[in-house]
Amino acid sequence: MKSNLEIIRRPLVTEKVTRLQAEYNQYVFEVDPRSNKIEIKRAVEERFDVKVTKVRTINVSGKVKTLGRFSGRRTNWKKAIVTLAEGDNIELFEGG
Repeated sequence: MKSNLEIIRRPLVTEKVTRLQAEYNQYVFEVDPRSNKIEIKRAVEERFDVKVTKVRTINVSGKVKTLGRFSGRRTNWKKAIVTLAEGDNIELFEGG
């Protein structure tokens, strides 16, 4: 069984994610591509001590990037949008 640190890699913080947090109480994380919704839900609930009501996942394809004459590809990754129960929240940054 994977640990919580292996499943949740990092939180994503963008303008769109900040709006989702304020309006819908949703948080977005980069997660392990092999993890499923049940594992993601369990990991978020144990790590942040909150109640998760819904998990949506998206497989993001890596972009092709070019630097001069060299071409490469970024890795594929998985994004999870987690909806929390009413009244729960996650403090991503201290003093924020």
